[in-house]
Order: sequence, then structure tokens, then C-alpha cells
Amino acid sequence: MLPRIPSVERVLSSEGGTKLQARFGRDAVVGAVRDVIDALRQRIQREESSGQPGKPGRPAQAAQPEKEELAPDAVAGRAERFLEVASRSRIISVVNATGVVIHTNLGRATLAAAAAAEVERVACRPCALEYDVRAGRRGDRDDLVEEHILALTGAEAATIVNNNAAAVLLVLNTLAQGREAIVSRGELVEIGGSFRIPDIMEKSGGTLREVGTTNRTHPTDYENAIGPETALLLKVHTSNYRIVGFTAGVDLGGLREIADRHEGLPVVEDLGAGALVDLSRWGLPAEPVVADSLAAGADLVTFSGDKLLGGPQCGVIAGKSELIAAVNANPLKRALRCDKMTLAALEATLRIYRFDPAPEKKIPALRALVRPISELERVGEEVVPKLLHLLGDGYDVRLVRVDAQTGSGSQPDVPIDSLAVAVTSTEHGDDAAAARFRRACPPIVGRIEKDRFLLDLRTIESAAELLPSFP
Repeated sequence: MLPRIPSVERVLSSEGGTKLQARFGRDAVVGAVRDVIDALRQRIQREESSGQPGKPGRPAQAAQPEKEELAPDAVAGRAERFLEVASRSRIISVVNATGVVIHTNLGRATLAAAAAAEVERVACRPCALEYDVRAGRRGDRDDLVEEHILALTGAEAATIVNNNAAAVLLVLNTLAQGREAIVSRGELVEIGGSFRIPDIMEKSGGTLREVGTTNRTHPTDYENAIGPETALLLKVHTSNYRIVGFTAGVDLGGLREIADRHEGLPVVEDLGAGALVDLSRWGLPAEPVVADSLAAGADLVTFSGDKLLGGPQCGVIAGKSELIAAVNANPLKRALRCDKMTLAALEATLRIYRFDPAPEKKIPALRALVRPISELERVGEEVVPKLLHLLGDGYDVRLVRVDAQTGSGSQPDVPIDSLAVAVTSTEHGDDAAAARFRRACPPIVGRIEKDRFLLDLRTIESAAELLPSFP
């Protein structure tokens, strides 16, 4: 059988091979054809080495290829199927029905329509990223967003990098390289992906000086640790856990007083999620607001752009102008800067916060967090009968009250009242139901809870999102 395998050139010159090259290019087709030929060769060799060709019951993949499978057009056909899969986007759209509003694994915050439109606009044509059109000379890309950040936070200056971990790294490297940063032991956080404050401190070139205990830190702990090598006082918002009970800590105002008694040491706060507005206005639990941290005495604040802010992935550093100038002068800043699409999305998002009286209607993350249960009920009542018909016999579908979450390390101990479509089946099981929805087009990602597969409606805008086509 081996001599019957066509050569690569013979496949390429066949009708099917010629069409493939016009569609995918010669190099890609050559690679795919070689892979198909190699697979056929290995199949034949396995069969011949077994000495039992055609034995009944042998696995289909081990059987000798039929003569038709070795025809050049047949080989081209297999290569085409491979290329069709390989050439698809790896970033597939999914439906987030997990009940986690800002889901790290599903891309975190969804952009506002205006922000997405700005990304498309600047991506498709030249733009004044670092060019001052009026003066006719080079500009600064931070200028595109800085004015909005200052207006929204009260900061003197601001700069942008590609995520909040980079923001923390850059600040510590700028201000504390070769020196010490003092932080409470109760704030040595770890977030997703094994990101740890002590590790970032080590990479920054500074030394982390821990004070206090896990549950109690006092002003005297900071005072006693300050020495000639102290570069700054660091406060980290413990957004993804809470320490309760017999506790004590030092707030920003207290740190500011301590710093001022020691020649005005810089006070830096890593807020993580970084709310630009007070969430309690919509009945949500309050999260630290950037403007409040700066007003309370932080010299620099770092926060994420794609969490509670609801924008693109980036890290914002805001605060005193002389410290921002030092950060911008650090050579690392260029390595961590954002591209035009990130800045376009961020600028559009900030404009909504600054000029729209109801940002919760335009920022998808905020909208998902504040939607009333009555709105979820309307969606659910439409989904249940249609989904029951779509799934067929053997399934039970009904509405149940559940708790949703903010996600991305924000407010982990604060559930959000929500409603879910519960799919159960004694015949198929919850894992099978979850797998079936993941095979839908587009895939629907829910969660399993109490032996039920749940489709949480807090992040679902319309019934159509949960009525997919199943393979």
C-alpha cells in the first residue's frame, strides 16, 4: 500500500490541491498535505506490522486505508478539513451564563459599544497616537486619557500601562529599587495566576518589609519599621478576601500621618479592582473609590481598567505629578506601555463616566451588576418554555433564585441576588448538560451547583442568547 500514497506535488497539482492553494496559500497547503500523507503512511505501517490486515473488530483508525482515500483529491480533501479548523480564530465568542459578571477566563469586562467602535476605528486607519496635530510635532500617548482621569479622580497626573500588575511593578521599581517598601502582613495578597505582592516586590528590585501580624497591624508597627532604607509605605486593598473578627489595621489617613512625620514618605495604594464611582448609589456594597483614596492621603494609586471600571485590560497609575514624572522617566515604562486600541477603548470608557449621567446604562459590567430581578424574570420566563422544547425529552427546566458574583477578585464575600435557569436531567446528568451547552453555537458557559446545571441570567441580555443551535 505504501507505494500507492501520492506525492506532495501530485496532490498539489490535482484539482483539489490547486483550489486549496488559491484559498490558503502554497506553504500552508504543503504543510497540511504532508501531515495527511504522514498519517496515512503510519496507518499503513501499523497495519502491516500487525500482520493481521482486515481483522474484524479492529479499531477503525488502525484499518488499512481504502484505495479511494489515497487518491490525490481525497488527500487534498482531508488537508482542507484540517486547514479549515486550523485557520479559525482561537478566540471564540461564548455566552457567559456563569453568574460571574467580570469573569477572568471569559475576557473580564465587556466593552461598551462606544469603546468597541473606537477600537475598530483606530485599528483600521492611522490615528494621532503620539502626534500633536495642532503643534505639528510628537505628542504623548498618555495625553489621550490623562485629562479624563484627572477630572474623575482628582489626581494631579496619571499614566497608563498594560495591566495593574505592571503598574505595581513599575511604581515599586521606580520608587523602591534597592530600598524598602513597608506593608502590613495582612495585605500580602495573591490573586489569580499566582500573582503575589511579595514576588512583584522582588522583581522590582526592592525589599518588602513586613509589619504587624496577619490579623492586626498598628501605627507603631509602621513607625518602628521606618529607617534610612525606607522608600515608601504600601497599602494593598484585599479585594479577594476578608479578615474578620479580632482585627486592627491602619487606614490611608493613618499612613499619611505616619509618612508626614518621616519627611513625607510616599504612600502608595494598590486598589486592584479600582472603582471610579461609588457603587453604593445603585445598592451595591461599597468598594474603595480612586478619588477617595487620593483624597485620604495616597500619593499614588494603581488600579485595573478591565474590572469594576469596565474598560480594556490596562493598569492606571494616578497621583502626584512629581511621582508620575519619575514613573514616566523609568525605562521600563516603554516596555509596559499600551497600544492605540487599548487607549482608544479606555478613552471612550472614561468619556462615558465623565459626561454621561447614567454610566450604568452604557458600561456593560455596571449594567450587569445593577439590573433588577424583574428584568431577569422577563428573560427567564421567555427562555424556560423555549429551552424545554429545544432540549427535548429527559430534561427539566425551571427558574430558581441564586447568588451571582462580581468576579475578578472583587467583593468575593458579597453575593448578588440573581435568577438562573436550572437544567436537570435524571437521564443525562448535570455534567452532560453542561457539556451539551458548551457544544452549542456559540458555546454557552454556565455553572454546576447542587446537582443542577445553571444558566445565570445576570449577564444575559436577551432570551436569544440562551437559545442556541446544537450540533
